[in-house]
Amino acid sequence: MFIYLCKKIAIPGNVRLKCISWNKNQGFIACGGEDGLLKVLKLETQTDEAKIKGLAAPNNISVTQTLEGHSGFVQVVTWNEQYQKLTTSDQNGLIIVWMLYRGSWYEEMINNRNKSVVRSMSWNADGQKICIVYEDGAVIVGSVDGNRIWGKDLKGTHLSHVAWSSDSRILLFGMANGEIHIYDNQGNFIVKMKLSCLVNSSGAFSIAGVHWYHGTQGYIEPNCPCLAVCYDNGRCQIMRDENDYNPILIDTGINVVCIQWNPNGSVLAVAGSLKAASQDKDVNVVQFYTPFGEHLRTLKVPGKQISSLSWEGGGLKIALAVDYYIYFANIRPHYKWGYCSNTVVYAYTRPDRPECCVVFWDTKNNEKYVKYVKSLISITTYGDFCVLATKADENQPQEEHETESFGAMYVLVLCNSIGTPLDPKYIDVEPLFVTMTKTHVIAASRQAFYVWQYRVAKKLTAMEINQLTRTRKEGRERIYHIDDTSSGSGDGHLDYSRAFEGTIDPICAITASDKILLVGRESGTIQRYSLPSVAVVQSYTLGCRAYQLCLNCNSSRLAIIDLSGVLTFLDLDMRAADSTGQQEAGEQLKLERRDVWDMKWAKDNPDLFAMMEKTRMYVFRNLDPEEPIQTSGYICNFEDLEIKSVLLDEILKNPEHPNKDYIINFEIRSLRDSRALIEKVGIEESFQFIEDNPHPRLWRLLAEAALQKLDLQMAEQAFVRCKDYQGIKFVKRLGNLQSESMKQAEVAAYFSRFEEAERMYLNMDRRDLAIGLRIKLGDWFRVLQLLKTGSGDSDDALLEQAHNAIGDYFADRQKWLNAVQYYVQGQNQERLAECYYMLEDYRGLENLANSLPENHKLLPDIAYMFVRVGMCEQAVSAFLKCNQPKDAVDTCVHLNQWNKAVELAKNHNMKEIGSLLARYASHLLEKNKILDAIELYRKANYFFEAAKLMFKIADEESKKRTKPLRVKKLYVLSALLMEQCHEQMQNAQRGKVKEKSSESASALAGLLEEDVLSSTNRFADNAWRGAEAYHFFILAQKQLYKGSVDAALKTALHLRDYEDIIPAVEIYSLLALCACANREFDTCSKAFVKLESLETLKPEQRQQYEDLALEIFTRYSPKCNKKPDLDAVLESGDGKIPVCVATGAPILEYQFWMCSVCKHCMKTKEAEHYKACPLCHSTGI
Repeated sequence: MFIYLCKKIAIPGNVRLKCISWNKNQGFIACGGEDGLLKVLKLETQTDEAKIKGLAAPNNISVTQTLEGHSGFVQVVTWNEQYQKLTTSDQNGLIIVWMLYRGSWYEEMINNRNKSVVRSMSWNADGQKICIVYEDGAVIVGSVDGNRIWGKDLKGTHLSHVAWSSDSRILLFGMANGEIHIYDNQGNFIVKMKLSCLVNSSGAFSIAGVHWYHGTQGYIEPNCPCLAVCYDNGRCQIMRDENDYNPILIDTGINVVCIQWNPNGSVLAVAGSLKAASQDKDVNVVQFYTPFGEHLRTLKVPGKQISSLSWEGGGLKIALAVDYYIYFANIRPHYKWGYCSNTVVYAYTRPDRPECCVVFWDTKNNEKYVKYVKSLISITTYGDFCVLATKADENQPQEEHETESFGAMYVLVLCNSIGTPLDPKYIDVEPLFVTMTKTHVIAASRQAFYVWQYRVAKKLTAMEINQLTRTRKEGRERIYHIDDTSSGSGDGHLDYSRAFEGTIDPICAITASDKILLVGRESGTIQRYSLPSVAVVQSYTLGCRAYQLCLNCNSSRLAIIDLSGVLTFLDLDMRAADSTGQQEAGEQLKLERRDVWDMKWAKDNPDLFAMMEKTRMYVFRNLDPEEPIQTSGYICNFEDLEIKSVLLDEILKNPEHPNKDYIINFEIRSLRDSRALIEKVGIEESFQFIEDNPHPRLWRLLAEAALQKLDLQMAEQAFVRCKDYQGIKFVKRLGNLQSESMKQAEVAAYFSRFEEAERMYLNMDRRDLAIGLRIKLGDWFRVLQLLKTGSGDSDDALLEQAHNAIGDYFADRQKWLNAVQYYVQGQNQERLAECYYMLEDYRGLENLANSLPENHKLLPDIAYMFVRVGMCEQAVSAFLKCNQPKDAVDTCVHLNQWNKAVELAKNHNMKEIGSLLARYASHLLEKNKILDAIELYRKANYFFEAAKLMFKIADEESKKRTKPLRVKKLYVLSALLMEQCHEQMQNAQRGKVKEKSSESASALAGLLEEDVLSSTNRFADNAWRGAEAYHFFILAQKQLYKGSVDAALKTALHLRDYEDIIPAVEIYSLLALCACANREFDTCSKAFVKLESLETLKPEQRQQYEDLALEIFTRYSPKCNKKPDLDAVLESGDGKIPVCVATGAPILEYQFWMCSVCKHCMKTKEAEHYKACPLCHSTGI
């Protein structure tokens, strides 16, 4: 930043000032002093015209009002900016609240405690509360409407300062003894603040100021220090919050009077006095610091005693109360900004974001691109590229190729002109100073510098892409310590350990060109290195410490701006004699300018440069100045005798909406004179003047003037002098035209007067040329209008082209509905499909697909559009229409339409369906979705796989001892799936048999069928056995509970054959129960014997069965009753007599009912009572 005094206002009557405060929103300045002096001033506001011209803000007073009401010394003034109120207090303790009414200030409230004097007052961030502290320890917190919220008397203390936290939860009270106490917003003491800045300090000291920045305009980086505490002995600490135990410590070296943050919390101003070594009196100074304690500038202020300071709302001015004067100083901030490829890159902070907001504003197209960057350090630009230097984000993983510098603290991000990151580099060198050329980026800390030879890949071969991973091995990144003498022969490898070694002569500025690198040191030495070898070539000695260095376009001259704003020049190629007569490198040029804060060399002339001096811009040619231009802009570019300047002050007042009016182009005197000479004297006379003062821009100016007058010979000469090949070709083409009016139309088009050129073409009845002009300009709407005004054979093709171009215009802006209308007329089916898809008009997309001929190249794309939205039927139709059945099947599989997939696969004789089903089923099984897999196989007619999975589930459920009915159903389902599998295989065999008519073929087919079915039959029998087991198990219990004990016993006897399916303990327990109920104690006894012999029983269970058997058979003897032969057969289990699935009894009749599905039997008389098979539940009885 740069600061200079710009105005001094005297207070009438030589009344000494005590305090001053600048309203940040309305611009009013309140100052108080002796004898009850209280004045409100306001500077003139800048007009819009002055803003656009880049003129500095005026310093003239527009409003001045003396407020009557105080009689004593006014000591405290503070603004409530949200509610437009002014609060003042004097030495008698009188407090007055002033309000604004019709442009003047009037008393609103008065309060006088009459006990003590007010030492400090502070409004909170939202202006709702004010805290007033008295010297005797009294504290009052009131509301904006004058009501008292709470009060407290801190006995035994003397208060001097008060400050609110940004969230209004904390109050800081500064004591007269230098302590700071932390209270909550209800007046409850929390803790004393740790004051690290007072360590090792002796003597009496008092608090000079406490200021807590409230973050109203955001923070320059996350967790930025914002609470400043300063003492009159010059010690200062800047804290992140009230409990920060590691604050930033500063020893200002002055007797401090007051402190204040600027409006965005990026600069702390510290005002006080300094004991001058050569003078008896003190010198008033204002020192400026960053939140991290870095000293920026020192401003010396005339007068005896500075008493107060206050910032203007924009942070571009500061007001100082000194004796009986108010001094104003202008501030030129050091913005983070740059200019590349017609793009202004600037950064600002927002209160709602912790990151810096970096805006890439394309001034040509007035488009902006926003990028949020954490902990931004600087912005550097060159050519078409920009480098953002930031602190590394600890939470963000670094790039894979950055593993060598893992844990690096800083990042250099190479971006293009729209903010797209191209290449980040992680480094451990703190990039305090960054410069770049078209091939190199150089970043320097205080003791070392890092050189990166960057390149931007436009078209890279595979070999070059592989080489990118070895960039560091190739030496494209190097580090050098400032005290090392580099020879340029491969040294400077990437060793960060050297970068942390200290130096007694730190780096203070750097600059570079394509040929050389210059590094300035605090002693005034400048070291010159060659590029790209980075070898030390020369050392120069200056009489000052450089703040900014700048090389001209041929690296022959160096401009130096020191800390005081003095601009000097060094001719690098000349040699001059020193005081001893020795020849030394570099000659100091005899030009020195003061109060300089920016300068820029011309890109195309080594003797031409522009500089900013206070609020004036000077242009120098060969060290001779032109007349100054009033402006406060920052110089972007100096080329072609034109200076482009940007009014960053105005842009950053509303950074989200930059205005093109704030980009100003200045023509230098030679260009202005040449233009005036051409207009007033003529082309011939101007030719001689330009020949004496040649410059490509002047020749181009002459060529354009000659073209306007159709002086083709002079225009050609001028184009030749400025080496404009396109211009020469244009003149040649004009020479071949016969018509003067045609030439004039072409010239009008050349100078972008397109409306005039079109009108001239139409007047000549050359509609084709007018249409051609509009086509070149891409103005297809006008092309369409012109085409509709006439007719011709070629117009149909042009109409189609115009409709499609307008459709593209709307599609690029995502106005799909408008685009559809034009694509329909332009018959652009490809873009039409895209628009339908974006509009989600799938019916229109389907109609388009139906209208296309078979095998049209657009059909696959439309099909994939349907796939992406899950429209299977339409996608399949499109794929089949373009003869891609495999993609149709893949679509069905992807969308889980397996029936359709199988059908398509069969119709097109595809064999991949089996592997697809298996893959999908395994995926479902991995997720334990077995029933989904069964359903998948069943729908796809893979019944055998489905049956196996179902049988597996039934087996598992059986082992879990789930409800028997559920297990029976699962076995039945498995068996039914097997029956479907049999039927499928039989149908397939019959189809083959029909193809072969011979008996031998039929017999062979039958044998093959038996062989294939044998394995599946065994599996089906197992499923039916499981179903039978649980069917009889359930039936026996039903009969038992129903009271049919004889039938229950007969059914239970069948269960002995199913010990492999139902646990034996359950079978024989049920059999024993049924036998006991039927008083068949012999059978019951055998069941108990079987139970007691089971190895699966625990000893206590076996004992229970033995006790129960003993109890039963002591009462009932297990006699062997003579049974019919049939019962004996049933008990032995050897009979092949069919069993009725309805009753469990054997079927002895010759006529009985057999289920057509499960092949199980039922007595005829029982079948009359059922509508479905009792076992498999299939209908058809």
